[in-house]
Order: sequence, then C-alpha cells, then structure tokens
Amino acid sequence: MIEMRKKEFIYKYKYIFFPVFGAAALFLFGSVIMLLWNWLMPDLFGLTTITFWQALGLFILSRILFSGMGGKGKRSHRKKCRTHSGREEWMNMNPEERKEWFKKRKFAQWMEHKNDCFSDSDVKEKDGPDRE
Repeated sequence: MIEMRKKEFIYKYKYIFFPVFGAAALFLFGSVIMLLWNWLMPDLFGLTTITFWQALGLFILSRILFSGMGGKGKRSHRKKCRTHSGREEWMNMNPEERKEWFKKRKFAQWMEHKNDCFSDSDVKEKDGPDRE
C-alpha cells in the first residue's frame, strides 16, 4: 500500500522533480569543473581561470565529444555484442547465405573486387570436411 502511494506520488510530480534535479546536477557539475580548473590549470599549465558558464560549456562539450548524445540504444547494442548472437548466426550460415549477407552490407563493392574472398579454406561446411 505504501509503495503504491510512492509510485503515485512520483508519477504525479515527475514533471516538477526531474527538471529541478536536472538543474541541480548541471549546477553541481559546472561548479565542480570550474573549481577544479581554477585550482589546477593555472598553476600546472599557466592557463587562465574560467567562469561558471565557461565550465558548464566545457562540461557539455566534453559530454558531446567523449560520450556522445546517445541514449538507450547504446546500452542495448553493448548487451547484444556481449551475447555473440551474430557470431552464432554467422557460423550457421552456408556459403551462399554468407555471400548474400556481404552483398547487403556497404563493403559489397570491396567483396566484388576480391575474387578470393570466399576461398575453400575460409568457408567450412557445417557437416565437417568434405568426404569423397
């Protein structure tokens, strides 16, 4: 019962709390960057001090450059890469399916120039070595 009330409260006032917490986080990050910059950079490298707004701009710029604008898609992509489902799918493909897979990708033109891309040593049969 109490947990239900908490969920209702958060759902009801989320449009107030999230912007307030977001603004507080931006103020905190900007202040910390400004204080660290003004404490370290002038003494170490002879640079000038910066204002709060310059520190906030530096934070936003570094966020864009080093971590991207991304969202939930990145996390799901990392999780997908860890499962190696693509590798299993590739191993279960026959040579014709592999050629079709390459043709659908951007490097299909490169594949056309390489005649030995799918040599017999690169592609193994599912059932094992060829028996005569």
